[in-house]
Amino acid sequence: MEQLPPRQQTTEKFPVVGESSSGMELTRENWQLSVTGLVEQPKQYAWNDYLNLPQTIKTFDIHCVTRWSKLGNKISGVMLNDVLELSGIVPAAKFVQFIAYSDRDHDTSLPLDVCLNDDVMLVHAINDEPLAIEHGFPVRTFAPTKYFYKSLKWLKEIRLIEEDTLGFWERGGYHNNADFNKEERYVSGNLTDKELKRLREAKNFNRYKDQVLLSLDLSGLDFSGMDLSGVNLKNCNLDDCDFSNANLHKANLSNSSLLNCNLTNANLIGADLDGVLFMGSNLTNANLSETYLNATEFTRDGYESAIVKNTEFANAVTNGLVAKQLEFIATDS
Repeated sequence: MEQLPPRQQTTEKFPVVGESSSGMELTRENWQLSVTGLVEQPKQYAWNDYLNLPQTIKTFDIHCVTRWSKLGNKISGVMLNDVLELSGIVPAAKFVQFIAYSDRDHDTSLPLDVCLNDDVMLVHAINDEPLAIEHGFPVRTFAPTKYFYKSLKWLKEIRLIEEDTLGFWERGGYHNNADFNKEERYVSGNLTDKELKRLREAKNFNRYKDQVLLSLDLSGLDFSGMDLSGVNLKNCNLDDCDFSNANLHKANLSNSSLLNCNLTNANLIGADLDGVLFMGSNLTNANLSETYLNATEFTRDGYESAIVKNTEFANAVTNGLVAKQLEFIATDS
């Protein structure tokens, strides 16, 4: 078992991350996998063809970019190496693009050498259970040396290409390399110094309403009473901010640090709080109903715990919270 990567915490559950459905009615009967691009022999596999490929079982850890890790998983499927060998690789091929059955055009890519050397697999079962729809039924990919967003759900096509192309999550600012040992979660801050200075001074997110803001330092700002509904602030430093009485309805704050913040009476209904750090923050009377709390932290040794007095957690998605965090919010809220 490898050492836990930086800033990860373990969970026994299997949280659902990303979309929970491809938007299409997939069955084993209508599913088909194509191998295309820079190959000598393009192939198509129906479900029974897939089952007739050499089957492999390996044990791997899963590490999600939202800071949860599920250790020691029994992964059942087919080695990508075996699939590529059957089609033959044209020398010009340098990358492998994976394309999903998806009404939102989900895809991702990996360097060919990673695919050939890092035990990348096509997977149909995890821990002896067939994949659920929300985890990529009937077949997904799994790249064990990368954050989990590099493992594509609802696999439709494997395409060998000469030049890399950014995938669905990578186009939104996720790091294209995704090495969890190096914490390659996101690209660097995506505003210029001038834009960031203007944002810190004006605290006006209207011009960025449809943009994901990444890895910005907005610490110490006063957002009290402001309408920040739907704002996207991923992997940002929001320490010591005042969000009291603020409207953060359906905001995406995933992987951001909110240490020592004032969140009293804040509306966080439906917000994505995966991987958020709340230690030292005051969440008295805050509404966290229907929020996503995978790998969120409210308490940690060496830090002052959050205050969750009268905090509302109704229908929050907590299947990715470790026991210590669940016990804390159950006891203190």
